[in-house]
Amino acid sequence: MKRALEITIISAENIRLNKKPVKNAVVAVRVEPGHECSTKPAPDQGTNPQWNENLVVNLPLHAGFITVEVKCKSSSGSYKIVGGATVPISDFAGDFGAPGGYMHFLSYRLRDSNGVRTDGIINISAKMAALAPTRMYEVPQPEIGVPVGDQRKMMAAGGLVTGVPVWYPQPCRY
Repeated sequence: MKRALEITIISAENIRLNKKPVKNAVVAVRVEPGHECSTKPAPDQGTNPQWNENLVVNLPLHAGFITVEVKCKSSSGSYKIVGGATVPISDFAGDFGAPGGYMHFLSYRLRDSNGVRTDGIINISAKMAALAPTRMYEVPQPEIGVPVGDQRKMMAAGGLVTGVPVWYPQPCRY
């Protein structure tokens, strides 16, 4: 089963490759190896490109993070990695009281292909997309407890008594 993630690539700051401003920068979002989507090249050249481009990716339930990479086109036509960030799913999945579909604005420091921190920063927003409604089936819950006492009084009180085990500490031995 998968869920949808809406991610907006907003902009980047101080993007450089070998201390030079980059041209034709794109951002690639990877959830699983081999499954990647990317933005169009940034219209502005330089160290602070802006994309404001929405991407929707399928997010498997077992995914723990996504990878966001800034790349630039080299003179040979291939793309070089300028920097990347590993984004934990817990940063925007909404498990901490945020309602579903809540937009999270996030900024991450980029690291180069060797894992060394760069001065570059990527700015994104992310939210879990609304899932299509599914049929809900009510499963009867088994009753837990033991019938106690007179049947008439028991039925008036709900019918069951639940016991809770209690642990008593042993006295200290000297």
